[in-house]
Amino acid sequence: MAKDTFFHKKVTLNAGGKLIDISSPKVMGIINLTPDSFYEGSRKPGIEEALKQAEKMMTDGATFLDIGAYSSRPGATDISIAEETDRLLPIVEAIIAAFPEAILSIDTFRALVAEAAIKAGAHIINDISGGQLDNDMFATVARLQIPYILMHMKGTPQTMTQLAQYDNVFLDVYDHLASRYQQLKQLGVHDVIIDPGFGFAKKQEHNYALMNRLQDFQVLGLPVLAGISRKKMIYGLLENTAAEALNGTTVLNTISLMKGANILRVHDVKEAVEAVKIWGVLAQS
Repeated sequence: MAKDTFFHKKVTLNAGGKLIDISSPKVMGIINLTPDSFYEGSRKPGIEEALKQAEKMMTDGATFLDIGAYSSRPGATDISIAEETDRLLPIVEAIIAAFPEAILSIDTFRALVAEAAIKAGAHIINDISGGQLDNDMFATVARLQIPYILMHMKGTPQTMTQLAQYDNVFLDVYDHLASRYQQLKQLGVHDVIIDPGFGFAKKQEHNYALMNRLQDFQVLGLPVLAGISRKKMIYGLLENTAAEALNGTTVLNTISLMKGANILRVHDVKEAVEAVKIWGVLAQS
């Protein structure tokens, strides 16, 4: 990450009264409560499974745990708000009870689910739709005064594959995130993290074009999250599978750090923490 820049970049988050410094990059571990997430190893639908995974990830060095109860893989089955909430809340409550120091991010695009999870003890909302799939999301986040991860996506998980068309993918994504951020800013949302949305309504060439210019998103002055863990942009290029994509993930996580990412969202926390540690030594030299 460039040390000398002409803009000010926000490097702290207030998560439930805990001030988190992300000037040194942090790792976010993924816990999926769904039976159909694209990477089988991330599926932890039961309370005991989720608690064991949460403990392992925190021991391995995760600062955040990102918990999702709605699969956002391409073509995923749509589920009701009630089903998403029923999957999510017992596990949020169990993790908070067992690990009160945990910082929980909730992967949802629904305002009602977001609010219920925050009331249950969660701290951050990670919205794959950037507020586009629920018109109440921005107002809810503003009212609750919580950190919000603003991601770029077109359409829905069911339709996004057909919408992967851009004139200039970087400019299109940048302009979209900048516009949505202005709306959040006007509503008084103080802590916004941006996510270019690797793999969401994007072909392989789009994903790598965005990675190549990841550093340019810093002009927005906001923390950047890189979520590329085990995605098709890796295993499609390497002609293997999500289960075999850890090495490729580590390579792209390292490149993300070199291009200024503040948060790595990953399935494999230990390996990502090691990448951050090695990058940190080089960045300080």
